Amino acid sequence: MKDHRITSSCDILPSWKRVKKTLLLHHYGLRSDSSKYNYYSCRGIYVGKKHLWLQKHIKTIVVVLALLGCLFLIDSFFISFFEFENPQPTTSSNNSSAFLQVKDSNIDMKQSPIQMYDRLLNMAGSALAEKEFKQEPSNLWAEPYQQASLWKPCADKNVKHNPGNIVKSNGYISVSANGGLNQQRVAICNVVAVASLLNATLVMPKFLYSNVWKDPSQFGDIYQEDYFMNILKDDIRIVKELPPNMKSQDLNAIGSQITDADLPKEATSADYIKIVLPILLKNGFVHFLGYGNRLGFDPLPFDIQRLRCKCNFHALKFAQKIQQAGSLLIKRIRKYSTPPSMLDTQLLGKFIEKESHEYARGSTKYLALHLRFEIDMVAYSLCEFGGGENERKELQAYRESHFPLLLQRLKNSTFISAADLRKLGRCPLTPEEAGLVLAGLGFKRSTYIYLASSQIYGGTSRMDPFTRLYPNVITKENLLTPTELAPFRNFSSQLAALDFIACASADVFAMTDSGSQLSSLVSGLRTYYGNGHAPTLRPNKKRLSSILSENETIGWNNFKDRIKKMIQEAQKLGTKGYGKSIYRHPRCQECMCKLH
Repeated sequence: MKDHRITSSCDILPSWKRVKKTLLLHHYGLRSDSSKYNYYSCRGIYVGKKHLWLQKHIKTIVVVLALLGCLFLIDSFFISFFEFENPQPTTSSNNSSAFLQVKDSNIDMKQSPIQMYDRLLNMAGSALAEKEFKQEPSNLWAEPYQQASLWKPCADKNVKHNPGNIVKSNGYISVSANGGLNQQRVAICNVVAVASLLNATLVMPKFLYSNVWKDPSQFGDIYQEDYFMNILKDDIRIVKELPPNMKSQDLNAIGSQITDADLPKEATSADYIKIVLPILLKNGFVHFLGYGNRLGFDPLPFDIQRLRCKCNFHALKFAQKIQQAGSLLIKRIRKYSTPPSMLDTQLLGKFIEKESHEYARGSTKYLALHLRFEIDMVAYSLCEFGGGENERKELQAYRESHFPLLLQRLKNSTFISAADLRKLGRCPLTPEEAGLVLAGLGFKRSTYIYLASSQIYGGTSRMDPFTRLYPNVITKENLLTPTELAPFRNFSSQLAALDFIACASADVFAMTDSGSQLSSLVSGLRTYYGNGHAPTLRPNKKRLSSILSENETIGWNNFKDRIKKMIQEAQKLGTKGYGKSIYRHPRCQECMCKLH
């Protein structure tokens, strides 16, 4: 009988390695273009002869099928082993789209996945599949520079003391801060510094109600008032309310209300002495309305800068109900108790996990990702994200509804194309791009990723490329039960505080927008209390855009090397530069002490 063996180039009984790789790629939902080509190119060779071939090789086929069955069982075992234990008893928590919310009801949640980098995604998926059970690089979860541990917190020491019974106050200063949790936090510490600068008594800060945030929370709903007053008692005078005779005064009539229009952005101490102090001395009272970024970082007296650090890093403790929920959140992410760190102590207070026999069992490391891809940010950027004409129309309609001043300003400015905006690094990173960066750095597919900011524009269609690479995405919504979340519903700033805690406590924190206040404050807190063991990943969007523009030609090894270099350069150890935020860059003599 004529030998009907198939040549090696069209072998339908692939080698063990090829079977394993094909199954992994199939399991992870990835394409293998070369295997597809081989299939179609060889398909017609054996028409009419397949029955003879089947009779001859029936035993071999049975053996191969048995091996395939064993491989599926082994793969299922490992997937189950790494599966996250969902603590929420309700079935809704298992819904993979539970965290994928959108702000605009007109967005079609049923549209197919939107991808911009198909080739890179396939290479990333293959790379993650091959390395899943290999050991991770030892430095992946560590600060790259050992000298970081030489910097220690000390903003609460050697601060100039101004006891209230020694120096007479020049009057009262109050503030109604706008924005969300993080903008308000900055405003609080800035007004503390101004009260000290002008030798004034600070009235407990108030928060403006915003139609954007829709949160009526006040200071005591988010922070511990008595703790705040006690920590700062030797630096400034703080009262909870104005004296009754001042409450009834018309601030506008007496000229005591100061808006953001009355002060330059990033104002200096000289501006406050020139503009605010005369009003304070005349009326005995000044009220700051809005107060967004109205105090610069340099030049300011040493004691004033140190007081800002003391306020941000020591005086602002989250309210106990937030700490308690945050503690529960962290415990469920990690699965087991871990020895408390300085970060944990600062964030969770008395609700920190105590000594436990479970330390030895090990805990789950996790990466927190602040993914800034909400519709307002996406629309304001004027960029395009691969969604075609439907996306362009949708974002333009949103701009017309929400950003009419932006559109008016564009009429009188030089046109910059969406492609050029991307090259300049002005476009928010998509979930797909964030996933490619993490894959390039070497994080395994089984990595647990806490997602902060859950209102992703495009919903599941946008998140699909990310979750195909990293399926273990977790949020506060699927870690806490509806009952546990109930006290925070309709209070966006309190919910944001839970994200703040999860991001600050993470083994690694990754941001996609370095201009975000949450990312800035979280990275600063990790620098201050992290003791050199709290790495932060900051992609350079301009450099990343250049790397991703080579999607059709770049090799995976080259891609990995360039991604790692980009992140490592952003992690270089340095002290605060002139004019930089002291909240984000606390490595300076006003905030921290360096051991020699």
